[in-house]
Amino acid sequence: MGAAGKSGSRPGMPARRGSQARVLRIIGGRWRGRKWRFPDLPDIRPTPDRVRETLFNWLGGRVQGARCLDLFAGSGALGLEALSRGAAHVSFVDSAESVVRELRLRLAEWQAADAHVERSDALAFLAGRPQPFDIVFLDPPFASGLLAATAARLTEQPWLAAGALVYVECAAGEAPPLPRTWQALRTKRAGEVGYHLFALPGTDSPKAA
Repeated sequence: MGAAGKSGSRPGMPARRGSQARVLRIIGGRWRGRKWRFPDLPDIRPTPDRVRETLFNWLGGRVQGARCLDLFAGSGALGLEALSRGAAHVSFVDSAESVVRELRLRLAEWQAADAHVERSDALAFLAGRPQPFDIVFLDPPFASGLLAATAARLTEQPWLAAGALVYVECAAGEAPPLPRTWQALRTKRAGEVGYHLFALPGTDSPKAA
């Protein structure tokens, strides 16, 4: 899938088999219960339902009206969930043609006019003209070394709006290599996956729903 693939090989997570393994559902919001399939690519490892539920409880009302960036989109689960819960806009970025095609079809089918899908390498996308986002979903392939590089570019250019929140997934037990100015608000572990919510300095901790 290349540098913009969803999350690559995750420790402790076996390869998925069968069509049902490629089906996800929206947990909350206007599309709650809707299901969709994502491309059968070995590098796509969607954020599990229980992790998504925890994340969006963390975010609470911050999603409503927010501009979001799903930088390593893969299945599109995080960005689609954000749209379902009232995000004003979501930009999906992925380097795989099949991922981009499926996301565009899904957004058209669900009549989501408040979204954009771009086929691009993550670092190439961040080398473009910055536009501020309120929430960023950052889940690169674990062994790619892209977490530090993408986080640095998000900080070096005005990609993060005032009070922005950044969600990060990485291998459990590892300290995410992120800018020192980012404040850790929440952190949990699900098996071999660590997931975290960070904020720019001065951001209030979101109330869990």
